Amino acid sequence: MLSPSVGTDIDSVPRTIALRSGMLSNEWTYGRHRHRKAQLLYSLRGILCCETANTVWLVPPGCALWIPAQLAHSARGAGLVECHCLYIEPTSAKSFPKACCTISISPLVRELILKLAQLPECYPLGGREERLVTTLMDELSDAPISSLNLPMPGKPRLRRLAEMLIADPSAKTSFANWASALGMSERTLSRLLLQEIGMSFGRWRHQLHVILAVQRIASGESVKTVALELGYENASSFVNMFRKTLGKPPVRYLTEHRTILISS
Repeated sequence: MLSPSVGTDIDSVPRTIALRSGMLSNEWTYGRHRHRKAQLLYSLRGILCCETANTVWLVPPGCALWIPAQLAHSARGAGLVECHCLYIEPTSAKSFPKACCTISISPLVRELILKLAQLPECYPLGGREERLVTTLMDELSDAPISSLNLPMPGKPRLRRLAEMLIADPSAKTSFANWASALGMSERTLSRLLLQEIGMSFGRWRHQLHVILAVQRIASGESVKTVALELGYENASSFVNMFRKTLGKPPVRYLTEHRTILISS
């Protein structure tokens, strides 16, 4: 996803894990592509948006996305993004998920990634560096996973609406104003959304909030902090939305579900 080092093909680096890091500016995009190696995209700053087929995976700060080898995908950033990209040999990832998913990053895994980010792509074998890689692989293979994804519309105007909401999930713009901004009536917008993604505007936005919240709370942020940053007046209103969407309040949901599936 990040620009490769001069003269280096990341898929040809002869290491279990090859890692690249960088700060990406606003409005960056990386078109549809695939890698021989599997990928783990870890966001330190900003929201990563990765699309496979007609589904978008959102990766807020402190979270990561697992992309199996050879899976075609595109990526872009919402705001200024700083991230680390791990490229993992398929033969070393047999115990990892076979499908795209988000992974909760523990403090230990975070520190291992940050440490490995200081190593060259062809780090020495048989020493401390390789032991760090082995430890990271062990921790990642046991990390909680979630199928946290969001259906995306195909029509250009609807996609623009979805992208604006992803870029600013706390936006309090009314449905009527969104419809007006897109040059259509509320009725038309409602009908097109149901045709394209099979759900209403309100449900789609709630699912967006739930996806971002589950990832961030699982990574250690408080419910109150997440609620306020998503634009809710207080934690109670956010918890009520979460309960209506998934049937349980956030902490209980995360406690009871190691693997979280949000159907679209």
